[in-house]
Amino acid sequence: MRIGEIAALVGVTTRAIRHYHHVGLLPEPERRPNGYRVYTVRDAVLLARVRRLTELGLGLDEVRDVLADDAGRDLEEVLEELDADLARQETAIRERRLRLAALRAAPPGATEPVSPALAELLARAPETGSASAALDREHLTLLDTAGAGGAELYAALGPLAADPAVLDLYRRLDDLADAPVDDPRIAPLAADLVAAVPDQVFDAIPRSGGPGLAPGFTDALLAEYAPAQAAVVRLVMEAFTQRGRA
Repeated sequence: MRIGEIAALVGVTTRAIRHYHHVGLLPEPERRPNGYRVYTVRDAVLLARVRRLTELGLGLDEVRDVLADDAGRDLEEVLEELDADLARQETAIRERRLRLAALRAAPPGATEPVSPALAELLARAPETGSASAALDREHLTLLDTAGAGGAELYAALGPLAADPAVLDLYRRLDDLADAPVDDPRIAPLAADLVAAVPDQVFDAIPRSGGPGLAPGFTDALLAEYAPAQAAVVRLVMEAFTQRGRA
């Protein structure tokens, strides 16, 4: 293969290849009597490896270190690794397209870049002007982005999200927006909220080993509510903590 052919095959420019030669990332093949460089499959594999590593955000010095560790490996082993890299890229592209499809299918104004599973859950929820419901939606979107949600959790929340009775719970929470922190409605509402959550939801919440939330997330979440509302949410969170220890 000539330089233009290997560049087209791997998806880089001939200028990039010459630069990789210059900095020592890609060995420069000897020129044939006709003056052209001729590249082999091994060169193409190495060039594809360089491209992949740079796409991952590695600097050229870091790429050089990785390639040094690969020296002496069989071609088949390197090809298998490159194939696995491509498979991961394909999976990532499919997931991004699913998110894009969910956004395109969402009603006007619903533009959160959420996972398909969460988009399906939000689509099941009845329409409401509740401020508390809107805040819940924002929190779910944040958890989804942080990787702390998951299809199992969203599936467990499905029946709850579609239950019209939940709207009354949101209304009661909205009614506490201007209430004092000793309002007698706080404890009963917290108890009703805990009772409304199916055991399947609690079981689907990751206990450990999954992506965590940033320190201070709970305090930041509570700060978004009015004092009496925050008291309700705190009681609900404490009840769930106790269930986790049981």
